[in-house]
Amino acid sequence: MKDAFGLPQSLLVLGGTSEIALAVTRRLIARRTRTVWLAGRPSPGLDEAAGQLRALGAEVHTVDFDALDPAGHEDALGKVFAEGDVDMVLLAFGMLGDQARDERDPGAAVRVAQTNYTGAVSAGLVCAGALQAQGHGSLVVLSSVAGERARRANFIYGSSKAGLDAFAQGLGDALYGTGVHVMVVRPGFVRTRMTAGLPEAPLATTPEAVATAVELGLRRRSETVWVPGALRVVMSALRHLPRGVFRRLPV
Repeated sequence: MKDAFGLPQSLLVLGGTSEIALAVTRRLIARRTRTVWLAGRPSPGLDEAAGQLRALGAEVHTVDFDALDPAGHEDALGKVFAEGDVDMVLLAFGMLGDQARDERDPGAAVRVAQTNYTGAVSAGLVCAGALQAQGHGSLVVLSSVAGERARRANFIYGSSKAGLDAFAQGLGDALYGTGVHVMVVRPGFVRTRMTAGLPEAPLATTPEAVATAVELGLRRRSETVWVPGALRVVMSALRHLPRGVFRRLPV
């Protein structure tokens, strides 16, 4: 069960090799988390991540999970919940894609959309149902400021995150009063392998900073977390700019 400050003893990570997810997990293990499930496609990277977390003192399991296989989500994730209550689910899988390539290859664009949105809807609903059945828990959804307004430079990725963000907000409303807490996390540019080589955006942050914000959000039972917090004001301004003006911005 979670403690008085909302921090979990048990954690299920969807996207078990995500640098941001692993930073969050390390921080939670340092606080209170003792059992971790890392869900992802079988790989040396997943095994390595599990080993690193075990070295921190946690009991760590891996589970085969593929965001692009919604038909298998209920079975794969159901096995985790069958082992006992899960205090927190961190939905952290996703792919950035390559905007220029994906515009030329609709199949590649669809893969981004299916991973970031369709897969998240399926897995999110499966986990939400399980959390509701046990009567408690948090579902933390890693969204992005890219979903606040589609930009020319990454509108395929941004549109998929916009869908994910709207879904998570609606799911939070649907679960209000059930004992299940949904928290949407909106980081800006995060320095990870996924963004390596890309021009760094203003207010860039790190996986560790996101992890700190997630912990604080859990303690406060926040519904939305911006990382860094200043992005809330920045994106509010950008969201309301006239389209003609927005098009001329170097974004």
